[in-house]
Amino acid sequence: MLALLRAYLPEYRHYRAKLVLALLAMVMVALATAAIAWMMKPLLDEIFINKDTTLLYVLPGVIILIYLVKGVGAFTQAYLMSYVGQDIVRKVRDRLLAHMLVLDIAFFHRHHTGELISRITADIARIQGAVSTSLATLARETLTAAALIGVVIYQSPQLSFITLVVLPAAYYPVQLLARRLKRISHRSQEQTSRLTANLSDVFANVEAIKAYHTEAFEAQRFARANRELFGVNIKSARTSGLVVPVMELFASFSAALVVFVGGMQVIDGSLTVGGFFSFMTALLMAVDPMRRISSTYTQFQDAVAAHERIQAMLALRPEADGGARELADVNAIELRGVSLRYGDKPALRGVDLHARKGEVVALVGGSGGGKSSIAGLLLRFFDADAGQVLLDGHDIREYTLRSVRARMAIVTQRVYIFNDTVAANVAYGEAIDEARVIEALEKADIHAHVAGLEQGIHTRLNEAGSNLSGGQRQRIAIARALYKNPRVLILDEATSALDNASEQAILATVRALAPDIITLIIAHRLKSVEMADRIYLIDQGRVLCQGDRDSLMRDCAAFRALYR
Repeated sequence: MLALLRAYLPEYRHYRAKLVLALLAMVMVALATAAIAWMMKPLLDEIFINKDTTLLYVLPGVIILIYLVKGVGAFTQAYLMSYVGQDIVRKVRDRLLAHMLVLDIAFFHRHHTGELISRITADIARIQGAVSTSLATLARETLTAAALIGVVIYQSPQLSFITLVVLPAAYYPVQLLARRLKRISHRSQEQTSRLTANLSDVFANVEAIKAYHTEAFEAQRFARANRELFGVNIKSARTSGLVVPVMELFASFSAALVVFVGGMQVIDGSLTVGGFFSFMTALLMAVDPMRRISSTYTQFQDAVAAHERIQAMLALRPEADGGARELADVNAIELRGVSLRYGDKPALRGVDLHARKGEVVALVGGSGGGKSSIAGLLLRFFDADAGQVLLDGHDIREYTLRSVRARMAIVTQRVYIFNDTVAANVAYGEAIDEARVIEALEKADIHAHVAGLEQGIHTRLNEAGSNLSGGQRQRIAIARALYKNPRVLILDEATSALDNASEQAILATVRALAPDIITLIIAHRLKSVEMADRIYLIDQGRVLCQGDRDSLMRDCAAFRALYR
């Protein structure tokens, strides 16, 4: 728990004024609560026994005033600590997503989308209670318990000694329960991640589920994961539910002993009736904040488990680290003896490749041959295991990641459409220039369709672009790449969803842009690469042959077989 508090202590420094006010409000609550217990003595001794009518008129007003002070303090500290906690959690959530986004693409391949969403939502939500509500409860109840114990000691030091010896014995079983709860919390959070991942799969693949009529299968699979989460959460409820009974059991021993000893003191006249009842009231009232402290302590274990999972994520560092050189333009690309592995599987084996500004270079070959891996190396989704990737004669790792990716644009077979307007999708990540958006849409052969929409380029697209056809989504993605005005344009099966007429329109745009940029086309359909200045046939991670279409048809049997 201390590690959790230390981790977020720097954040609290930004809220000094609010924390000071919250602390003062907690003190108000503690003192008001203690005052209620202390008033039992004058209430019994002076009013009920000594018949003091003056005090009878004064005390009810004092009671109202005390509860007013307590209420104002409770509201003030609850609001301020909630504000501080919510704002800290907002910053942590921002920081966690920003950190995830700079990690390598391999990180996202290793972790399911649902798991990552769970880390940012569910795990951080567990921390939120700890850094706001639970922390405030811990501080307020500690102050309240201390104030009530002060009343206990003031009214009878002898009886208070009995209480302060018996109650601390409850710490050991509560500590054991807290450790068990922490272990269960880890399992609960892991199971929550699996459940979120299962839901993510269902909603992402709902068309396949409908097509294969597997609704019942998916419902049963979710029910199994949900049942496992239920089992873990029940264990957590059972463990945390034991905390209060344990505390109350130890408190009952203390209360029984106090009643016996205190009763003897009242009988022999060493303690007044009012003093005894004031003592008992303070003691019994002190049990409640101590019970809440124990309960809050066990709840902290849930937050500690979530904190450890979040810290493990924040401790990850990207493997691809950018250099200091800024890439202003790209005049030449060269791969020298590049090899790449995905785990134990080789993707590229000693590949040599070059492209210069004004050239259209095509990569062809069967699926899994390594073509897209070359595009990934240029964008530094990963780095080569051997050999060099050079931009204008310098190793790509010497350039900043930002400047490398700013000069390149890629359109893949998988289209990414955001739940935003057409213009925002085209100008993604940049300020929207309507003239440039329209120009990019025209080059991508989709402006006529967009212009016919009710709000034109300001029409909002549904999630994943479900209100567009597959070909229209592909052209929006191409328009996005063209809007970026890249120095290197990579089309990775970018025209696969287009009809022949649309494909020819896009290729005509590529031809028009070609003199000013380097164009890399990855394709299965060889008709789309016939205009290339140079074609590389890649198979099983190796370059089998290279040249223009005519020379390959003449000299490369593998190309002839692929072409036919």
